[in-house]
Amino acid sequence: MASNIGMMDSAYFVGRNELLSWINARLQLNLSRIEEAASGAVQCQMMDMTYPGAVPMHKVNFDAKTEYDMIQNYKVLQDVFNKLKIDKHIEVSRLVKGRPLDNLEFLQWLKRYCDSVNGGIMNENYNPLERRSKACKERNFKASQKNSKSLQTNNSQNPGSGEGMNIHKITGTKQKPSAVAVESGSSEEIQALSNEITELKISVDLLEKERDYYFAKLRDIEILCQAPKLEHIPMVMAVKKVLYAADEGSALAEAQEIASANQ
Repeated sequence: MASNIGMMDSAYFVGRNELLSWINARLQLNLSRIEEAASGAVQCQMMDMTYPGAVPMHKVNFDAKTEYDMIQNYKVLQDVFNKLKIDKHIEVSRLVKGRPLDNLEFLQWLKRYCDSVNGGIMNENYNPLERRSKACKERNFKASQKNSKSLQTNNSQNPGSGEGMNIHKITGTKQKPSAVAVESGSSEEIQALSNEITELKISVDLLEKERDYYFAKLRDIEILCQAPKLEHIPMVMAVKKVLYAADEGSALAEAQEIASANQ
């Protein structure tokens, strides 16, 4: 199903308000902007409602604010997709930036997919508030256990760590020149990587602008092809065949046949 949803599918023309209403009604949330779903937690719970038990909700962080925490949520979601054999790659690097268009498109796809399962009928036995509360408690409990074990391990491995620190203070050990050289080299490497990241971000922004430009053109063509006086013209039918095709390989050949049929 996922691989058959093309960019010109009606799923991608669902508006923001309809998407927000869908999310808020199903998950009992109060989102007012699409970007508020950028953390990936909403998407995880939507899949949990669609496939009860398929999502390890204790791994989902509903309070994710940093990109690192958001990425962990999307890793959970991608694992669920893989487990359910859903052919959908998540553009995590774009979604975690909170860009409205990228998040809008992903949520449009998600709504279309969820609506295709069981006819989009909601699971009446699913309590989203209770599920989130239980998942958060389990997550906090496991995190506290992990921290406790980590502290015990550190104490057992370094029983004399305090004495070691005092010895260094007493002997007055100084940083070696080689360490300074390494630090200097690391700073240069970090600066070079930062410059490279900046260049990549600029390239991505340019590509996104180009994508939006051509998407708008395709949308204009689609609207024109849907005009009552034009939609039955062979050439227009051929163009629509290409626009709506999920399999790009055979679409052009079929469109050419349609266009040349009445010539």
